[in-house]
Amino acid sequence: MLKIEPINAFNDNYIWLLTNTKNNHAIVVDPGDAKPVLDVLRTQNLTLESILITHKHADHIGGVRELKDLTNATIYGPTKNIGQLADVEVSEGQQIQLEKTGVKLRVLELPGHTMEHIAYYNEQSLFCGDTLFVGGCGRVFEGTMPEMFASLQKLASLPATTQVYCAHEYTESNLNFALAVESNNQDLINFHNYITKIRTTNQPSVPSSIKIEREINPFLRCHEAAIQDRVGRHYGLSVNDPVETFALLRQWKDKF
Repeated sequence: MLKIEPINAFNDNYIWLLTNTKNNHAIVVDPGDAKPVLDVLRTQNLTLESILITHKHADHIGGVRELKDLTNATIYGPTKNIGQLADVEVSEGQQIQLEKTGVKLRVLELPGHTMEHIAYYNEQSLFCGDTLFVGGCGRVFEGTMPEMFASLQKLASLPATTQVYCAHEYTESNLNFALAVESNNQDLINFHNYITKIRTTNQPSVPSSIKIEREINPFLRCHEAAIQDRVGRHYGLSVNDPVETFALLRQWKDKF
């Protein structure tokens, strides 16, 4: 049986821990800090098999070298721009089989937040780093707006039941923005109420699902007339192109 749980790091990062509960072999995704990972490995008596990297930002890779030195876990990462950290470089469509944990994942290239950004996916789970968040998306630091839009559309096309494991607890602020865009979206209102309730007891808002994101995340629905109209009214423009809508929506969120 595979167990997936978050390890908290820094102020709002989630390092994802995947554990085969039969043999106690484990995988971590985006370990920005080694210490909390080592603490969990020790307390749960786990053997770290693999480290998965989605992109190069320090809060995602800061603990990789120490974990490698102490556990000799195999590091998987994108083919470029991560400072030669990866033992195994992976790219679009590649399947990786992590034998000791029994996990099989496919690689998705998602340029936008950074150019090398990737995700790891099977039909049950998506580990998407800083591309898709619950109710939002990552900032566009290196790629273009059309690239980020295409990356998000790629994720939106995944099966509805896929669980979305993003790397930050940004949900409340994302939903506040989403409500500014769509104040009459009843799915969004209901989800916001649910998240507000669970966050009062510090429960993680992650994972979400592709189904939920399609319903409540405005960045995945820039093709819809209601989103285009709202963005146009905010900027005093006539907007009917999905990519332009996304670019304006992302700029609005950057200043929200």
